[in-house]
Amino acid sequence: MKTIDELLSEGVAGRRVFVRADLNVPLDGTTITDDGRIRAVLPTVRALAEAGGRVVVASHLGRPKGAPDPAFSLAPAAARLGELLGADVAFATDTVGESAGATVAGLADGQVAVLENLRFNAGETAKDDAERGAFADRLAGLADLYVGDGFGAVHRKHASVYDLPARLPHAAGFLIATEVGVLKKLTDDVQRPYVVALGGAKVSDKLAVIDELLGKADRILIGGGMAYTFLKAKGYEIGTSLVQEDQLSAVTEYMERAEKNGVELVLPVDTLVAEEFPDLKTKAPAHPAAVAADAMPAGRMGLDIGPETRTLYASKLADAATVFWNGPMGVFEHPDYAEGTKAVAQALLDSPGYTVVGGGDSAAAVRILGFDEKAFGHISTGGGASLEYLEGKTLPGLAALED
Repeated sequence: MKTIDELLSEGVAGRRVFVRADLNVPLDGTTITDDGRIRAVLPTVRALAEAGGRVVVASHLGRPKGAPDPAFSLAPAAARLGELLGADVAFATDTVGESAGATVAGLADGQVAVLENLRFNAGETAKDDAERGAFADRLAGLADLYVGDGFGAVHRKHASVYDLPARLPHAAGFLIATEVGVLKKLTDDVQRPYVVALGGAKVSDKLAVIDELLGKADRILIGGGMAYTFLKAKGYEIGTSLVQEDQLSAVTEYMERAEKNGVELVLPVDTLVAEEFPDLKTKAPAHPAAVAADAMPAGRMGLDIGPETRTLYASKLADAATVFWNGPMGVFEHPDYAEGTKAVAQALLDSPGYTVVGGGDSAAAVRILGFDEKAFGHISTGGGASLEYLEGKTLPGLAALED
């Protein structure tokens, strides 16, 4: 895989460099609530601009249905990128149309432009190779070189991620190089004990990675909404908690295999319950109660790990040499259900080992809950991409960057 350092050494001055970034930031209207992904691509964009490249940044945002939708415009991200760079950033109001062509043509050496949301064109996500390729051809007309640096999208076989690199000389940006290097530490050269903490809403999102980790991890800690499927599989009452009935047999098989393989699969011993899901807009007090995991009332739902589980999980992380965490332990967006996620984050900080926060909601939680990002070994920008890498899958966007 060619690196951006090699590309820079060959010279990019006066050349149009297409940077596939991941600017898929959370928005409250037009206000960015977490700019972590924009900051993550800054080193690559800045290096190319300072070397005289004419930098064309492109990304998706959200899931528009192949047509323009103002709710998913990248205009706020373009403005924030300019603020962080301390320079004007041009913005094209389309992806491959008149505005994109004129905006790119107007770039001088060292200047940066952002194209509108790639997913405003159906060709970006098309399953048909020809349709996707046709869109990639139009994107290729805007550039001379390609730099892949949108790690959060490398698990997608999309035009700008998979097809475009085949049409241009290409290299991996600083972010992708860093992300791949970190993930190799979790797969090829793992220091033990290796502890994995998994949370989030759906157990189905994590089944494949659990399957892989049952042969690699020393301990797996389960939290979040997915924990209640495990607890129900053990025969416990889970009230109105989130559960995936169709995954009960798979979860049971995984618990049996963990015991057979000597992997410590740790489930909550207590949980915070309430009558209903909390109001995340008003943050009104929810008054949850802590109950034992095997004694949940029938009319209550579990929304966070309890205080005994926080202590237990911290103890299971205390001696870890390597930690991977993906998924919050509860509804961290509400203060009454944030303590479980806070406890795991703090346990990572207290751990002597190498700690990796696996993107997605976990990365957002670290920032929203006020933790120092630099205190962790690494915070990934791609939750789904990280999980698929750990599952052993070939990621299209990485494969496309291989020479």
